[in-house]
Formats: sequence, C-alpha cells, structure tokens
Amino acid sequence: MTSPDQIAAQILSTKSLPVSQTWLNAFLSSSSTAQRNIPASALAKSAIFRLLASDIRESLSKHRSYVLPVDIHNPAVQERRLQGSIPVQVLDIEDIGTSLWSQIEAIERVERGEAIRGREIVRTIAIGEDPEASENNRANNNPANGAASASGNSGYGPHRLILQDAAGTMVMGIEMQRIDGIALEKLAIGAKLLLRNPSVARGMLLLSPESVTLLGGKIEALDKPWREGRKARLLEKTAGVERE
Repeated sequence: MTSPDQIAAQILSTKSLPVSQTWLNAFLSSSSTAQRNIPASALAKSAIFRLLASDIRESLSKHRSYVLPVDIHNPAVQERRLQGSIPVQVLDIEDIGTSLWSQIEAIERVERGEAIRGREIVRTIAIGEDPEASENNRANNNPANGAASASGNSGYGPHRLILQDAAGTMVMGIEMQRIDGIALEKLAIGAKLLLRNPSVARGMLLLSPESVTLLGGKIEALDKPWREGRKARLLEKTAGVERE
C-alpha cells in the first residue's frame, strides 16, 4: 500500500508543493481514494488536482523554508532576493495598464453578449443559436470567466496581484515583465503560483517569467464572487478618482 510519505515526496519533486501531512492523511483516507493497489503516481496526480483547488493555508506546510519571510513588508529594505521556492495563491488581480473605464466597458460588452474583433463589435450569440449552448461554448474556451474573447482586454497589463502564502501572509506583487498566463481572463482567484528566488523591493514582490511558475487551479468560493463584484469595484474606484 502506498505510504503518505511516498505521495508527499512525489508531489514535492514534481510540483514543488510541500503538502501538509494532516491534509494528505485526510485525502488518502477519503472514500474516493481509500483503495488498495493504486499506484503512487496516480494518487499523486489526484492529490495535486485537489491541492490546486484548496486553500493552501490548510493543505500546504507552513515550514519557514516554504513561506514568505515575516519581515517581507519592511519598506526600509530597498531590495533583496528571497531564496528557494515559495508557493502562493492569488487573492486579487488588477490590470494597472488599462484605464478603469476601458475595463468597465469591456465588462459591459460581455454583459451584452458582444465581443471585439479588430475595430468591429460583433455579437457572440449568433442568430438562431441556442443561447445556453453559446454560453457553454464560451465557458469551455475560457476557464476563468467564460468570456476571454469578449473581454476586450488582451491581458498584457502590467498586473498587480495580491498573493498569500501557506502561513497566511499576504503581499503585493507587480508584474515587471509580461508573464504568460497572468491575465484577468486566464488567472482565476485561488490559482497557485510558485515563486522561485523572487526579488522584493520596499515590501513588494517583483514578478518576472524567471521567478514565477503558474501551477493553475482555482478556489471556486473565492473566484465566483470576485468576478461577480468586479464591475462594482471598478465603478467605486472611478467615483473615488472623480471626487479627487
């Protein structure tokens, strides 16, 4: 019978995720996995799928080797480089390279069922097409929000993210160079990133393709309300700008 240590070692070697023994034991004892003679590789793949949909504060180790330093927010530290691999989850993502009104208009195009094609606005639901089937097709093409092509946002940012480690420490990260996969249409709330020797300046993570590996995943309980409330948050920000 496969031991928890074997599964944990395989997850760490393949994804650099230091799984919590408590979480792993609960996973292995669940009804869906409590079977004999299942290969360690198959169990590890199943566990990774569950990990990517979990809250890492519950599923990953809080050992200091795998979490952000407690003084990461110190603004007196001009710049430093963290050592090792640190898994984090996305709590918020913001496109700081696109105007607020452009983002609001993009959301409203999605609400109307329209998309941008070049300079032309087209309907995303064809005449005579089943609206439910059309919506399903858009969702299949876009796991994050079902409307990548209709968003009008190319995803080039740069983006500002709020990230959280297994110990619950939250930090802001800025996309210094374009990172494939980091976009409002692609990156779900709760998605897992692996930071590899990232730089920190004045308490802020500097994100680059060399320091970030996207692992994927989503926490449904966080992602759905975040997307449903995004337009209201943008409108609130525009109101604040106008008052200033």
